Amino acid sequence: MLYSKIEGEGKPFIIMHGFLGMSDNWKTLAGQYVEAGFQVHILDLRNHGRSFHSNEWSYEAMVQDVYEYCQANQLTKIDILGHSMGGKVAMLFAATHSDLVDKLIVADIAPKFYKQHHQDILAGLNAVDFSVKPSRNDVEAIVAQYVSDFGTRQFLLKNLYWKEPGQLAFRFNLEVFNNNLDAIGKPLAENLVFNKPTLFIRGGESGYILDTDLDEIRKQFPNFKLETIPGAGHWLHAENPKMFFELTTEFLKG
Repeated sequence: MLYSKIEGEGKPFIIMHGFLGMSDNWKTLAGQYVEAGFQVHILDLRNHGRSFHSNEWSYEAMVQDVYEYCQANQLTKIDILGHSMGGKVAMLFAATHSDLVDKLIVADIAPKFYKQHHQDILAGLNAVDFSVKPSRNDVEAIVAQYVSDFGTRQFLLKNLYWKEPGQLAFRFNLEVFNNNLDAIGKPLAENLVFNKPTLFIRGGESGYILDTDLDEIRKQFPNFKLETIPGAGHWLHAENPKMFFELTTEFLKG
């Protein structure tokens, strides 16, 4: 079963992180959604955070995990939000289990194919040799040689934890990602359609959702609207959480 944090009372609202992320990334916003009257479920997807590791890693497998989570927690008539990789999971879940989903929010990802673009990040993560028992500062110094952006490094290093006294490790399943990186870029099957209300939100400085993608999005999500957060990049919910929260709650309560 997926690891989750459940807070609040009200309509079930599932939130899913992106690649190399975890539920903790959504902790602050989750608290705001609780105050807005939702029962919030922030998940760690398989091979991420505190959830189980598996050699099987695909969008279909992740959707099945979320379905089993909903069944175990007796969740029906939910709203669902996913960022990046989690957004693709959310799209596929909504399209294949539309009876369970009322509203869908997709943060900075389209249903299209994306070519590999995490090579530098993975090179930095793979350069860390945990057998020599590095400190947190040592790990950051190594990753910094490959990942120059401070914010991205801090996002990645949230995955560090003490596996045992004196021994750090990453929470995510780096080996599986190395062996199956193509899985993350796969598109949503073109025959899948979700007809219910859908909100796509993109960062104004992010290139993940282009104007040229909108016709294709409309074919699969005919009841969609698009909002743009000016000045924000791919981590739009972290860069402008106030506007992200306002746009999403207006949509959910509308």
